[in-house]
Amino acid sequence: MILAIDVGNSSTAIGLFTQAGKLVFRSDLTTNRQSTRDQCAVNLMNVFRIYEAELQAVTGAIISSVVPSVTAAVSEAVTLLTGNTPLITGPGVKTGLNIKSDIHTQMGSDIVAYSVGAAAKYPSPLIVVEMGTAITISVLLGTVYEGCIIMPGVQVALDALSERAAGLPHIAIQPPPSILGHNTVDAMRSGVIYGNASMVDGMIDRLELDIGPAASLVGTGSVAPDILPYCRHDLIYDPDLLLDGLCLIYQKNTVKKVRR
Repeated sequence: MILAIDVGNSSTAIGLFTQAGKLVFRSDLTTNRQSTRDQCAVNLMNVFRIYEAELQAVTGAIISSVVPSVTAAVSEAVTLLTGNTPLITGPGVKTGLNIKSDIHTQMGSDIVAYSVGAAAKYPSPLIVVEMGTAITISVLLGTVYEGCIIMPGVQVALDALSERAAGLPHIAIQPPPSILGHNTVDAMRSGVIYGNASMVDGMIDRLELDIGPAASLVGTGSVAPDILPYCRHDLIYDPDLLLDGLCLIYQKNTVKKVRR
């Protein structure tokens, strides 16, 4: 079994895969920046217990993290529980991508992971919209990563609006009764849902003027299900894209070549 963990700013995704790359279970936990090794180990033990899986069955692990303060604790917890030192995504790790970037080390490991997953699963040209703490829109031509756009995430922007405008309340991300709000809460909900959907549509239109029609439009990330149904473009929602990419990266870096 292969254990894949993605430590994001808001949440941590844990996936267990068979050696063939089939996802056995997925769990999502809140990222705690003060977590110790033992706290991470307890969380992992509980997740495996919930899904009735065996930690002893884990033969390898891979971690993607955009929260450096948590990376070591999660890595040490995995080693403690499984006896395997996890592969940490970053410079020197084989991905199969040709990344067009001025500074490769600045590219988030989460972006690399979901791009590897997308390139393996969908026809090109490919546009991937990831909606989490930030919104990233990436363009891939085959295995060539052309670049991306980064914007504030839906919840981040909504929280900032409520905190900076004294008269606006904190609200949940929910669809409004209509596009025109007749009270403050519904007006904010309309802005959140339709505003972000229109932003995604507009950016796709601009990108397609540059690269031509995309063969695949894919959405992923925790907030994507709230926004994508209101987009005019038809995006495929793939919730496990990043974990799938991590599994593929692990396989690319551990499969031994047979000498002839």
